[in-house]
Amino acid sequence: MHANHTDARLCLLSSHAGYYTVLAEIAFKVHGPVLLRVFVHIMSEDTQQQIIRETFHLVSKRDENVCNFLEGGLLIGGSDNKLIYRHYATLYFVFCVDSSESELGILDLIQVFVETLDKCFENVCELDLIFHVDKVHNILAEMVMGGMVLETNMNEIVTQIDAQNKLEKSEAGLAGAPARAVSAVKNMNLPEIPRNINIGDISIKVPNLPSFK
Repeated sequence: MHANHTDARLCLLSSHAGYYTVLAEIAFKVHGPVLLRVFVHIMSEDTQQQIIRETFHLVSKRDENVCNFLEGGLLIGGSDNKLIYRHYATLYFVFCVDSSESELGILDLIQVFVETLDKCFENVCELDLIFHVDKVHNILAEMVMGGMVLETNMNEIVTQIDAQNKLEKSEAGLAGAPARAVSAVKNMNLPEIPRNINIGDISIKVPNLPSFK
C-alpha cells in the first residue's frame, strides 16, 4: 500500500492511561459517508460525528513531509493525548494515545496491523474493510485487548487468525450435518414393504407407513 492524497479514509484508535485501548475505528471518504465506525465507549451519535470530523481535520490537512504525530484534538483530551498516524494509499490509520507513549512504538504497531491485514487479505484494500469487518476486528483483537497490547508478531497473529477461520469452517460443516443426513435418507431407495405377510395359515396385514419423502 503506497501513500496517496486522494480519496482518503481514516481508522481511529485510542489509548488511555498508558495502555493501547481502542476507542474507535473509523473509515470514510473525504466527501462521502462513513464506511467503518466502531466506538468502544458509549457516547452519543453527535459526539461520535464530532470526533470523526475533528480528528480527520487535524490529520488530513497535514503535509506529507511533516512528522506523523501531533497533539490530540479537544474532544479527545487535547494535550493529554496525541494522534499518531500512518497514511497508506487511500487509507489513514490513526492511533490516539497517552502523551507519554512512544511515537515510534505506536508507528511500529500501526505497521504491524497494516502488514497483517495485507497478509490475511492478500493485498488488502478498502473493500476488505467494508465487507470483512468481523475479520478486521478479529485481527485487531489478536493485537490489542482490554487496554493492553497482546501480540506484535505478525506471523503469530496470522497463525491465530487462520486457526479461527478453520474452526469457523468446521463449525459450519457440523451445523449442516443434520440437514445432509435427512436429505440422504430421503434419497435412499428402500425396498418396498409387502402389504401382507403370510405365516402358515396366518395372514398379517401391514399398515401403510408415512413416506419419508
